[in-house]
Amino acid sequence: MEVILLKNVSKLGLLGDKVKVRSGYGRNYLLPGGYAVAATPANLEAFEARRAELERLAAENLAEAEARKAKLAGVRLTIARKAGDEGRLFGSVGAADIVEAAIQAGFELTKPEIRLPPGGPFRALGEYEVALHLHTDVDAQLKVDIVPEN
Repeated sequence: MEVILLKNVSKLGLLGDKVKVRSGYGRNYLLPGGYAVAATPANLEAFEARRAELERLAAENLAEAEARKAKLAGVRLTIARKAGDEGRLFGSVGAADIVEAAIQAGFELTKPEIRLPPGGPFRALGEYEVALHLHTDVDAQLKVDIVPEN
C-alpha cells in the first residue's frame, strides 16, 4: 500500500513523502490517526494544494516543542513517596506520577511524552534522568528526585 505522509513519522518518513507500507499498518494506524492518506491521484493533487498549509502547521508544532524543551531545560522535579529503611519505595513512581508532579510545578506534559528506562517505573529513592519525547524531532531530559515522605 502506498501512502502520502501528512506528518513526520519516526522511522518512516517526512511530511509529503510517498512511502510504501504494509496494508495493515496503513489501514489500522496511519490512515485513522491522520498521519497519512492513500496515494491516489486525487489525494496527490489535494495534498499538493494543501502542502504549504501543512508545512506551516508542522513548523509551528516544531517551534512549540522547541520552546517547551527550552522551558524544561535544567528543571528538577521532586516527588515524595513512602519508603522503607533501605530506600525501597512502597509502590513505584511511573509516568503518571511524573506528569502530576510536572503539572504541579507549572509545566505541561502528557504520559505518552515520557520515556521511562527499560526497567520500567522507579522503585527506589534517588535521582533519575527521564527522557521526554516532545515531538518527532525534539527530545529532552528531565531530572526527577524521589525523596522519602515525612
